[in-house]
Amino acid sequence: MLEFLRGRDVLVAGWGVSGRSLIEPLRDIGAHPVVTDSGAKALAEAAELGLEVATSIELEHTDLSRFALVITSPGWRPDSPVLVSAVTEGIPVWGDVEFAWWVDQARIYGPVRKWLVITGTNGKTTTTQMTHSILRAAGISSVACGNIGLPILDALRRNPGPQVLAVELSSFQLHWAPSVRPEAGVVLNVAEDHLDWHGGLDAYAAAKARALTGRVGVVGLDDPVAGSLARKAKARRTVGFRIGVPADGELGVVDGKLLDRAFTKAAILAETGDISPPGPAGIADALAASALTRAIDVAPQFVKEGLAEHKVGPHRTAFVRELGGVEFIDDSKATNPHAARAAIMAHPQVVWLAGGLLKGASIDDLIEEVGDRLVGAVLFGADAPVIAAALARHAPEVPVIELDAGDDADMQSSRSQRAEAVMGRAVRAAAGLARAGDTVLLAPAAASLDMYDDYTHRGRCFVDAVTALEDGDIGREL
Repeated sequence: MLEFLRGRDVLVAGWGVSGRSLIEPLRDIGAHPVVTDSGAKALAEAAELGLEVATSIELEHTDLSRFALVITSPGWRPDSPVLVSAVTEGIPVWGDVEFAWWVDQARIYGPVRKWLVITGTNGKTTTTQMTHSILRAAGISSVACGNIGLPILDALRRNPGPQVLAVELSSFQLHWAPSVRPEAGVVLNVAEDHLDWHGGLDAYAAAKARALTGRVGVVGLDDPVAGSLARKAKARRTVGFRIGVPADGELGVVDGKLLDRAFTKAAILAETGDISPPGPAGIADALAASALTRAIDVAPQFVKEGLAEHKVGPHRTAFVRELGGVEFIDDSKATNPHAARAAIMAHPQVVWLAGGLLKGASIDDLIEEVGDRLVGAVLFGADAPVIAAALARHAPEVPVIELDAGDDADMQSSRSQRAEAVMGRAVRAAAGLARAGDTVLLAPAAASLDMYDDYTHRGRCFVDAVTALEDGDIGREL
């Protein structure tokens, strides 16, 4: 399967976490890795490890025929010059996930594993963690890997190795992994996100649909785009889940209980009150994790046990504190409008903290839907003016405070210090708009990289700012 790489040069495009994970497997199959990256620091690090390196610019003007394969990091766009040159010269281009699939199929590190693949615009990480929790409860050796942080190749190389992989995959990773055929795969939902990378919603949805090519495909029926993929799925069998009464061949909710009518006539799997995070989004993720694990014959009792044991991770609708009758919730992971919608809809009265990089997504539909729940909005980041304009169009009665990146920050300070200062002012402003019974919710609807290192940095800044509040900050006049 991978014999064509023995003794040949393989170009590793991108020296990130996934790029690093490729090196030892390539060596184990007898290939010679060559690393390229646009960053000088990354190439210097690779060179210090004794690896051959080449800059992206050098490769743009080089004959690539020496390479048997190019393996790209998921963030590299298909129109990257090096990748375009490789395709033009007839050199195969794989993603790290595609390579991991073939390494597993070739049994380089033991018996072939069962892959349970999770994708969607929102809820991927929570569903992956729930799936892993259920597998643990069932006594099945498993690991959560992929986009969740641990590269799949690192998971495969573990000794003893897992029987089942709970694999979170982004649209980027799926785009570069056409051969993956999971035991079961789910598309949770599909909303506008990464359209600048894919070039449009249709291409984005098509990438997500690659999770539905194995033995069992699972789709979220409450999401119109994800639900429509059931008709096009290449999986041998397709089932759906909904937050409502399930039909035959579906999982759903009846009288506060998760019910499976897809893999048996009718089996109660869990109580909705035991699901973390609470609310519709958490229940949908739990149904998806249940479907994946039921697809490989995990018994209902272990689904119930695993879901009860699962607790939501940081920055995902996480309760921070209550002060003066106001709850403060950190959902920094809500990096697009679809995720923000789920967070806002879980609360009747919200002071909304939002802003960052919208990545080409429209905010208007979100504000039209949730405007009647907003008692105030505090906006920050690069696309704050876009969100402010949408609020003025669709919810003009909502008080809006728009912050500048320099507010409360010495511009000679570091980027991190300025970001912390802006979040501190945003939280104080939100507390000032709030009254007892309100929820101050960080659900930015946008990516964080304009101001913060990542969404976790943004969430930590929020938590620190909320922790510093005093009783007098609630409901004060600004």
